[in-house]
Amino acid sequence: MIATKLLKKPAMLTLAKRSYASTSEALKQTALHDFHLKHGGKMVPFAGYAMPVQYSGMGVLASHLHTREKASIFDVSHMLQTRLVGKDRAKFFETLVVADLHNLPVGSGTLSVFTNENGGIIDDTIIMQQADSLYVVSNAACAEKDLAHINKHLKVFQDKGGDVDLKIIEDHSLVAIQGPKAAAALESLIGEDLKDFAFMNGRFITIRGVHCHVARSGYTGEDGFELSIPTADAVNITDLLLSHPDVELAGLGARDSLRLEAGLCLYGNDLDDTTTPVEGGLTWTIPKSRRETGGFLGAEHILPQIKGGVSRRRVGLFVEGAPAREGAEILSPDGEVIGKVTSGVPSPCLKRNIAMGYVKSGFHKNGTALKVRVRNRVQDASITKMPFVPAKYHK
Repeated sequence: MIATKLLKKPAMLTLAKRSYASTSEALKQTALHDFHLKHGGKMVPFAGYAMPVQYSGMGVLASHLHTREKASIFDVSHMLQTRLVGKDRAKFFETLVVADLHNLPVGSGTLSVFTNENGGIIDDTIIMQQADSLYVVSNAACAEKDLAHINKHLKVFQDKGGDVDLKIIEDHSLVAIQGPKAAAALESLIGEDLKDFAFMNGRFITIRGVHCHVARSGYTGEDGFELSIPTADAVNITDLLLSHPDVELAGLGARDSLRLEAGLCLYGNDLDDTTTPVEGGLTWTIPKSRRETGGFLGAEHILPQIKGGVSRRRVGLFVEGAPAREGAEILSPDGEVIGKVTSGVPSPCLKRNIAMGYVKSGFHKNGTALKVRVRNRVQDASITKMPFVPAKYHK
């Protein structure tokens, strides 16, 4: 079923070793740390936390495929959860992100980006509209700079009389369950049918007596949920989900290959503060209303790019030969360096090497034949549309 040449275990473990470097710094622990160790989690440093990259009972490859076929639990408690309150919360936050929050219905969410004055992406984020607040989830590795950025502009806004405040959610853990059996596993705990719960929507649900915020979203391309759980109950709720016969634990290794197959960006690799949403293929996150009114940081740089174009674009690649990893040069057929790979992995589902990167405009069209340089060896590659594996989000 799987091409051994591309996907044998050492190749996937190499990905883990390359991506999660050791550190001498003291690492934070999530509420599930001992739970991971109990279940054979191999812990590695990630964004200042000790996080499981895989588990002894299931390797990265098997975990990836299990998620696509059944369901897996991911501890994402390292991510930054915040809440904005006050009657001017949408007005304030629209100065920092490209989303239209005034017209986002209660219970709905959206992917957006924080931008800087030059139009670069400070971070990508999920924003959920709640009845009395905006619930925001941001990347763990960007938490410090995100908070500094928000607080800097928040003070100016408040000093002008704006009614808004930022609250860091420190008493809740975040756990994701992803895969085609995720809904069945959650339904078994709450006794409710979740068919009417649409993708990128959120609601408060009581799970075995515990009040949780649940969003139908995730980072794998599969149907799934992210549960914000009171930390005191995080282990118990996770254990209950794991008791479902179709559910296993999964770590960072599978999470990375799953998100890449889904064509989803990893901040710091595929996006950074020198890359605009248009260059990064995220123009769709800027709705028509914001294109007309602007009002967010860097709008004067970003909006003209929508019509005028950009010099480089994020693309998907199929790569022949060895996998092309982060930093590999992308070449034109004539040997000109036209870009670089930002993420790459052997795809367990497609049985071939996939990569994401940036190329000079003009070389970005689907089917364009290119080359990549991998360890001083030039290999064939071609541009392909993303996602590499079709998304299965619940409609």
